[in-house]
Order: sequence, then structure tokens, then C-alpha cells
Amino acid sequence: MDTQNVHSVRGIRGVRGDTAQVSFDVIKYALLVFCALVCVLPFVIIISGSFTDNSTILREGYSILPRNFTMNAYETIFKAPQDIIQAYKMTFYYTILGTALGLLMITLTAYVISRKEFKYRNTVSFLIYFTSIFGGGLVPWFLMYATVLGLKGSTVAIWFPALMSPFLVIIMRTFITGSVPEPITESAKIDGAGHVTIFARIILPVIGPGLATVGLFLALGYWNDWYRSSMFSTNSDTWELQFYLYNMLNATQALRQMSQNTSISTGDLPTQSVKLAMAVIATGPVLLFYPFVQKYFISGITVGSVKG
Repeated sequence: MDTQNVHSVRGIRGVRGDTAQVSFDVIKYALLVFCALVCVLPFVIIISGSFTDNSTILREGYSILPRNFTMNAYETIFKAPQDIIQAYKMTFYYTILGTALGLLMITLTAYVISRKEFKYRNTVSFLIYFTSIFGGGLVPWFLMYATVLGLKGSTVAIWFPALMSPFLVIIMRTFITGSVPEPITESAKIDGAGHVTIFARIILPVIGPGLATVGLFLALGYWNDWYRSSMFSTNSDTWELQFYLYNMLNATQALRQMSQNTSISTGDLPTQSVKLAMAVIATGPVLLFYPFVQKYFISGITVGSVKG
């Protein structure tokens, strides 16, 4: 009788445990779906607005589904596509070149400061970390590139300042330390391998997720940047895509304000739907690229978040 009671109690506890687990899973997935909708809905509204007639947006506001479907916004943008194509070309140039060089420099720096035999690794690590907390300020930063280095008006001034990031160096160093055990590199040194061989044949093959993570951060930083173009560009042919959009929107707002007190017609100015279409055009390549590196990005963030 006692044995039967024990089995009954265990069965009741098992049922309660299964019910609690199911309830937890339902709440967990419901929360994830809600967070996903909160993240996705703004972009869905942007896409919908880009295909909605401008007068409808002004009269009825934005919606999830397009109302009075039209392609006028995209037709307006590509009536004279030379400027936007040039902005796209320069943005791809800055992103590809800056990401490649930045990834190389960050990985090499992280490898050096991860080696215990490097005498000054703590000092260098402190200096890198120090710059992430304290900076020289905007004016000295601008004078350094524009006056001292003489890079104003050059495309180098747009991609060069973003090559190194203390945050990304720390992530890569932590990833190298966590992915490659010290005995492996020590064994390679005993067998006569130098640092170049260790880096190229031992470190690089196992830090793919870290490279994808840091590369994605760099690429997004270059793709979304507009500030350096505003500071150093003297020719519209060197503008980044984001600065092209920013400049267009500022010019539009200025002309609309002038039109309130003058007879200037605003019929040919970019409308709300055109602005939304430009946002879609600017973010489209990133959305197409991200799914291919997502799994490496998540893995790299997970490993990089562990203190090495």
C-alpha cells in the first residue's frame, strides 16, 4: 500500500512537472513572437509606405499593408539614377575595403595581445581599453585627419578612421583565447612553428565565427555611416549612401520651409513615400547579407561574451 502511494505521488508530481514545462514553453515562445513582431513591424510599415500613394499617407497615415498601391516612389528615385548609383558604388567600396583591412588589423592585434609571451601585452591592452572610455574630442579628431594628415577631401578619411575599434579588439582577443587552448600553440612552438605559422595554420581555421562577428560589426558600421562624409567629403562623388539620403532629406525640408513664405512649388520634391523607398533601398543589401552570417554571428557573440 505504501509503495502504491509513493508511485501515485510520483505520478502526480510528474504530471504537474510536465504541465509547468508546457506552460513555460508557451509563455517563452509567446514572448519571443511578441519581441519579433516589435522588431519586424516598423520595417514592414516602411516597406508598405514605400508602395503607398503619398496623398494617402498624408491623409490616412501609415499602415501594415499598402493602400492605393503605386510604384511612383521608386520611379521618382530612379528617374535620374546616376547620383544614387554613385553613392551605392562608394558605399560598397568603403564597406568592402574597410571591412577587409579592419578585420585583418583587429585579428592581428588581438592575436598579439592574447600571447602571454608578449612582454607588454597588459600595457597595450590597457591603452586599447582606455581609448574606449576616454577620447580626445571631436575637434582634435577632425584636426588630426584634416590638417595634420591632410586627408580632407580624400576617400581615405572616410574608411581609415573606422578600421580599429577597442570593443572589437577585445571581442576578438577573448574569442582567440577561448577557442585555442594554450597547450596547442605551445606544442606548435616546440615543433618549430613561428607566430606567422601559428596564426595562419592554427588560429585562423578555428575562429571563423569570430571573424564573421567582427566582420559584420565592421560592415554594418561602414554601411550605416554618414558622419565621416559630412566631415571630410568635398565632392558629392565621394558621398556615402546614408549621407546622400541625409543630405536629400535636409534639402527637402529646407525647400519646404522656404515654400511657406514664397511661391516655390513643392510638387517635385521628394514625398513621404519616396523617403520610405530610400530607406528600403539603403537597408536592402544588409537584409540580404545578414542571414548568411547569422549563425556565425550568434556563435561569435556567445563565445566572445565569456571572459577570457
